[in-house]
Amino acid sequence: MAKPNFQYEKRQKELEKKRKKEEKTQQKLNKTQPQENPDQSPEEGSANPPPAE
Repeated sequence: MAKPNFQYEKRQKELEKKRKKEEKTQQKLNKTQPQENPDQSPEEGSANPPPAE
């Protein structure tokens, strides 16, 4: 009978926790950065160049 590899399972859990933590950090950074036009999504804003002065 094969033994379960607990170290592998633990490492996978640690990697998952690290990934989730990084995602939360990235979301917080995106949330705190001021946006030029909050009513437009980034895709819409990049399609329309700013007016020339």
